[in-house]
Amino acid sequence: MQKLPYAVIGAGPSGLSAARALQKAGLSFIGYEKHADVGGLWDIKNPHSTMYQTAHLISSKKMTEYSEFPMKDSIADYPSHRELFEYFQDYANHFKLKEHFKFNAEVQSITRDADGNWDVTANGETIKFAGIILATGTLHYPNLPESKGDYTGESFHSGMYKSPDVFKGKDVLIVGCGNSACDIAIDAIHHSKSVDISVRRGYHFVPKYIFGKPADTVGGLKIPTMIQLNIQKKILKAFMGSPENFGFPKPDHDLFESHPVVNSLILYHAGHGDIGVKPDIKKIEEKKVFFIDGREKEYDLILWATGYKLKYPFIDKIFLNWKTGAIPDMYLKIFHPELDNVFIVGMIEALGLGWQGRYEQAALVASYIKQREIKSPSYVKFNSLKKNVLDLSGGIKYIKLDRMSYYVHKKTYLGELSKHQNILASV
Repeated sequence: MQKLPYAVIGAGPSGLSAARALQKAGLSFIGYEKHADVGGLWDIKNPHSTMYQTAHLISSKKMTEYSEFPMKDSIADYPSHRELFEYFQDYANHFKLKEHFKFNAEVQSITRDADGNWDVTANGETIKFAGIILATGTLHYPNLPESKGDYTGESFHSGMYKSPDVFKGKDVLIVGCGNSACDIAIDAIHHSKSVDISVRRGYHFVPKYIFGKPADTVGGLKIPTMIQLNIQKKILKAFMGSPENFGFPKPDHDLFESHPVVNSLILYHAGHGDIGVKPDIKKIEEKKVFFIDGREKEYDLILWATGYKLKYPFIDKIFLNWKTGAIPDMYLKIFHPELDNVFIVGMIEALGLGWQGRYEQAALVASYIKQREIKSPSYVKFNSLKKNVLDLSGGIKYIKLDRMSYYVHKKTYLGELSKHQNILASV
């Protein structure tokens, strides 16, 4: 009897990682992508993309690329979305991954049959699979806060932002202070009448370059984690100063306990008065915004850079061990503690993890699948382990926010992936 293939959902960076890992392991699979091509969000022509004209990677290419497929020397340290789309095209073509995917194929449902296999329905066609790998990424469903009034100006989420032309001649308020918020605020100052940024809490800011090199390539010393972090903090403090000196709130957490803002220009422009820093919003009346410190101002446009919620709308949460948290409770953020044929690749964030880190996740899935197929002793041992809870923080006390649910400490996490690969390789 012929073995059933595995399904890979998504053809962005995580989906390509999964496809390449299964391919290298000699496993049969079919990929589904609702857009017409690979690249996921990095293809600005993708109607589901959250890219904008000026978007660039916030990590450097050397810390982000697939190790077996380095980016060209001609690509910038911090590539644009155009360069990255071309990179994914080259990657997929080089390894002949596209031939494994169904494009323009939006998955409507994934259900489990009585034998424990999976039925994937897309565009009205249902195919049965031995297992599924969800690799759709995490930036699809806008997280909009509850309304604080009836705003009568123009208003939209950052996921819909494409061009700075929208800001021309307008008083603009950016709500949020993540990486996209700050990038878009920089766009706005060159086109708007005025631009303010509303910030609920303090953030740490990291420059893109230190000593003339991409900031995430500086360091890497083989010393204990906490000592290395303290050195990095001192270097960053010397380069960036204190955010509160530029009108931002003082952070209520240590550096690396939340995702820092990687931006060399936001403090510069705040210091020059090009960007006004405002606190949280108290209420909104027509076009006037009232802030919690008593200030008020009228705005023509509010852009909500308030992040995203994770959703897998085509599958029941019970199959992902998804209870009450912001994300599914999966072992190593990959494996269901009970089911042995449903996996998630890419539901993770870590400073410097890059796409190679997603590939390492996928490679572990491929190794597990091969051992699952023969029901080896290492497969049985692995299954007993994935009922446990691992501390992947590396001793860092990440702040308790939904968006930090994805976060792990890179060195700790990669060490666990390697350890579990060794378990699966043991006889």
